[in-house]
Amino acid sequence: MKNPSKLAAEFMAKGKSATCPIYDMHCHFGDYKAIYFPNRTPETMAATMNRCGVKMLFFVSHASLLDPQRGNPLNAEMVRKYPKRMRAYWSINPNYPKVIAQDLKGFEKHREEFVGFKFLADYHRQPIDGENYRPVLEYANAHKLMILIHTWGGSAFDSPRHVERIAAKYPDVVMLMGHSGAGEWDYSCKVAREHPNVYLELTGVLHTPGVIEKLVAGAGSEKMLFGTDLPWFDPHYTTGVILFARITDADRHNIFHGNAERILRGRL
Repeated sequence: MKNPSKLAAEFMAKGKSATCPIYDMHCHFGDYKAIYFPNRTPETMAATMNRCGVKMLFFVSHASLLDPQRGNPLNAEMVRKYPKRMRAYWSINPNYPKVIAQDLKGFEKHREEFVGFKFLADYHRQPIDGENYRPVLEYANAHKLMILIHTWGGSAFDSPRHVERIAAKYPDVVMLMGHSGAGEWDYSCKVAREHPNVYLELTGVLHTPGVIEKLVAGAGSEKMLFGTDLPWFDPHYTTGVILFARITDADRHNIFHGNAERILRGRL
């Protein structure tokens, strides 16, 4: 069946849209173990943004996920190079609670480069509703910051149920459910629908047939954010999935830029 979307037709003809900028809310950069990434540098990422119509991206370096003290300064450096195109998340490793106070002081020195924090609880093996994350959640709540949380269905560390618990306790934190609690779609929709501060972020789930339509029906396109995991996945592919999903152009505008613009107002 031919896609009736005028927005899709514009992207197909021009590669981007004059009326629909894209905000990519979940990216990385730099080398990672033995994997080759063509778009791992700031320069190649910026070039990809230009080709795909990505107005702004939000990232955390691979280095900072494992070693925040080394990686977070790299994040700040990249934002200073592209201040109108990029912002970063400050990475936290909860396995070193004595260092977190120092991390928060470091964040305060770089507020212009960072919009909030990144939690990678499945990798760090600490539950997001546990004691080690508490100081960061309290700080983010007090300052009305964003947190990109890696979430996965059935996880012992960052399932949708974990997000539900902290969303209620810290209502002033804008929580992005990275990967949308993959696999627990219905419960993820419930959490996003019932908590104004929770959004479903679409990185890494777009290969699942029908998932976009399911999330739009369950949570509403007003609670969904576009993300790619660049350089892991290509924004041409992920953009195409949204353009050819069985949703409306109004839904597409919400996912690509409308929701991000609303969340980011006053934060950039």
